[in-house]
Amino acid sequence: MMILRSFFIFLVTAVFSAIMIEAAERPNIVVILADDLGYGDLSIYGGTDVRTPNIDSLGIAGMKFSQFRANCCVCSPSRAALLSGMYPDRTGVPGVIRTHAENSWGFLSQNLTLLPAALKNYGYDNAAIGKWHLGLESPNTPNERGFDFFHGFLGDMMDDYYHHRRHDQNYMRHNKETINPNGHATDLFSDWACDYLRLRAKEGNKKPFFLYLAYNAPHAPIQPPQEFLDRVLKRENQINEKRAKLIALIEHLDAGIGRVLQTLKETELEQKTLVLFTSDNGGDLPAGAFNGQHRGGKTEMYEGGLKIPFLVRWTNHVAPGSQSETQAVLMDLFPTILEIAGAKFENGNKSADASFVQRIDGVSLLDVLLGKTDSLPLRNLYFVRRDGGIPFGGKTSNALIHGEWKILQNTPFSPLEFYNLKKDPLETTDLKTESPQEFRKSLNQMMLHIQEGGQVPWQPPIN
Repeated sequence: MMILRSFFIFLVTAVFSAIMIEAAERPNIVVILADDLGYGDLSIYGGTDVRTPNIDSLGIAGMKFSQFRANCCVCSPSRAALLSGMYPDRTGVPGVIRTHAENSWGFLSQNLTLLPAALKNYGYDNAAIGKWHLGLESPNTPNERGFDFFHGFLGDMMDDYYHHRRHDQNYMRHNKETINPNGHATDLFSDWACDYLRLRAKEGNKKPFFLYLAYNAPHAPIQPPQEFLDRVLKRENQINEKRAKLIALIEHLDAGIGRVLQTLKETELEQKTLVLFTSDNGGDLPAGAFNGQHRGGKTEMYEGGLKIPFLVRWTNHVAPGSQSETQAVLMDLFPTILEIAGAKFENGNKSADASFVQRIDGVSLLDVLLGKTDSLPLRNLYFVRRDGGIPFGGKTSNALIHGEWKILQNTPFSPLEFYNLKKDPLETTDLKTESPQEFRKSLNQMMLHIQEGGQVPWQPPIN
């Protein structure tokens, strides 16, 4: 097994030799993360009843990925993967972190260096604005996990976009201070991001910055401002009310992102800033989301729950209008961003100048972004979700993609399924009987991941 694990690690973390970037040339980095945004709920990804010109502009001026996936079909695990470069269960977050302990299924490991802490070693100032969802209290608040500045919401969903509460608790913070701002959460997060950008510009951009801008939208409750809903209803004559409200919330999100992008331009930061846009999982079908033609949605291990939009704009580096079919996942952003900042990766392990302690599972996409390659070495992509209630009972559901093959168990109590994504991207024909050797091979690989993830506790230590 150890030989297989070593070989697997080599495949997962293929050889990279980063070109060191001088501090003066290191770009500012803005990661914009939507919440429950469906694969087909952007104009640039084929949405016909939604208009998202500002988000689309990132793909028009940069690169659009068509085979990009979240590390999980729900929130917290994907965010943990993005900020650590690791599979969610290896971070201690296989499931959603919630207010009540009996229904919380993750605790972010203290043995990790998150992306902002690593970037500090390369001279970056780090800010998190918006939804955190990786810890509601010490030691897992943003300021304790590497961010110099936090202005946002610690919790998962808001019960109301205007009152900003969850289970009657106020999780809004300005660094460690509890605050009670007025306004729609999307507007607040956009305003706070613009304020941060203006501050960085005013300070003369003495050092590069990393801004992690994570919105709640378009997560339920679906509460768009009335003017946006009226606009959609007027434009889309045949639309039903549920779909109209979701589209209006997405278009309101797009308008907020537009303000952030405009602020980058007005402050003359645009040319020096790498902007990445994506989502934490697929769209929520009960809320009216559209995940393209993919099967399923949020909470499911089918492609509709995992495939997400991913757009990258980096002026003078990423070719405008470029597209990639590279299979990649959220955890790949960690090594990608660090390599751009100046870190070196060799055989997947940290080199002498690397700034993190954990063995990462992600691989850098820098060569893909720069047009040097259109593919990555073949690797396993593993997905996990732990949850409670009758559908889960505290157990996990899992999936694994290896090349064109995908094995999954959509809930802990449903049968294993096996698909060929190249021939059957909509996951209609289960092939575990017709392709027993490939099925067994995929199952064995998935079990290795489950064993490794099981070594990391997902509950806080008992005092």
